[in-house]
Amino acid sequence: MTSQDTPFPNSPVMPEMFEGGKVIRFQCRKGIGCWNQCCSNIDISLTPYDILRLKNRLGVSSTKFLADYTVPYEMEKDGIAGVKMRPVDGGTACRFMKPEGCDVYSDRPTACRYYPVALLSMRKQDEYVDQDRYALVQEEHCLGHQEPRELTVAEYRREQGLEDYDELARGWRQLVLKKKSSGPTIGKPSIKSRQLFFMACYDIDRFRAFFESEAFTGLFALPEEETRQLLADETALLQFAFRFLRQVLFGEMTIPLQEGAAAVRREKVKEKALQQEREAAEKLAQAEDGEVPDDD
Repeated sequence: MTSQDTPFPNSPVMPEMFEGGKVIRFQCRKGIGCWNQCCSNIDISLTPYDILRLKNRLGVSSTKFLADYTVPYEMEKDGIAGVKMRPVDGGTACRFMKPEGCDVYSDRPTACRYYPVALLSMRKQDEYVDQDRYALVQEEHCLGHQEPRELTVAEYRREQGLEDYDELARGWRQLVLKKKSSGPTIGKPSIKSRQLFFMACYDIDRFRAFFESEAFTGLFALPEEETRQLLADETALLQFAFRFLRQVLFGEMTIPLQEGAAAVRREKVKEKALQQEREAAEKLAQAEDGEVPDDD
């Protein structure tokens, strides 16, 4: 399929989706005529694991990294947030671009590793596990597609270190896909829920402080050994943060609650259900009286 055959002829992403066995022709190397052009005009979304790697590479806290190197954006209107790399002041280039190439190459983000392949994670509403598919990005400036090297997408992913990166971001992608596929059944997240999602996914140092605080330990009953292991391993703590969000946002109960806290939670759930029933009854009564219910 040529770009003229596509419904979006100006898009660099070819609409054909394929699996890991697809053979592509591509190579990026120092000395190629388009060297650094893809880093001169960036739109790089970061995964939580990207942020963890980069903040450690720079020797700063996740809170400072987010403030100095990123900008948040809405993945969907009034929905959960994503994070993008902030370009140079007054420009569009990546702040880590140097004449010789990427200054943080061994810790470069997932999106940079994938280029020119696009990862498309999809999840049907009645399925729990997401499915990975791929597409090809073909921008006019990129000469890598003319290089005499062929390999499969799976081989390219291994070469770029993406198997580990994808596995460590899978829990986050599943959270995003679950929210999007749930749609109105979950409803618009509250401000508190969005703040909690942002902290747990992207600000691992703040999440660690929360994990050690009375706000967490007073509610959850984690074994001491598991707690020690999580505090000693940031990557494991990040995976736990995804597990925590699945419980808090979607009710997937995998983290034991303190007995007293569990009773309080059950009572709150009961009270919320009764409140929803009362509100539904009031709206029905208003409709019967010819009044327009206020959904706000």
